[in-house]
Amino acid sequence: MSGEGSPTIAVDGHGLNVVIIAGQWHDVITNGMIAGAQRTLNESGASHTLVRVSGSFELPLASKVALENGADAVVALGVIIRGGTPHFEYVSSATTDGLLRVMLDTGKPVGFGVLTLDDEQQGLDRAGLPGSKEDKGAEAATAALSTAVLIKQLAKK
Repeated sequence: MSGEGSPTIAVDGHGLNVVIIAGQWHDVITNGMIAGAQRTLNESGASHTLVRVSGSFELPLASKVALENGADAVVALGVIIRGGTPHFEYVSSATTDGLLRVMLDTGKPVGFGVLTLDDEQQGLDRAGLPGSKEDKGAEAATAALSTAVLIKQLAKK
């Protein structure tokens, strides 16, 4: 599993406003990631809201709008499963590149919780569900929070 060796990061999110933006495809996996992100944000003390978009391709635009309208960070959650056509590569690449561009253009963090999978089982293993080996929703929320805190600290210097 890719999560082996991941750090344990505790973040104080009090005073931060975070938007979780999640695609609607593959609900069992996505809902597990949403629950992990919400749990992490609740434990940190950050305020947060959930917004659903059609799919992963729509995550960059919704993230940009949320960050431009007051969010301190976004947690972007989506599931893209490989099929028999090049569609997987196009959507995965556009989503990843788009979310990176949003971060660089806004100067605010996007926690990357977009799973690019060969099959559904890989997603179930990473969704933070009972029996899952990883919790990518929680990891994406932690990344967004810790980066938002860091940015605020760096801006004061």
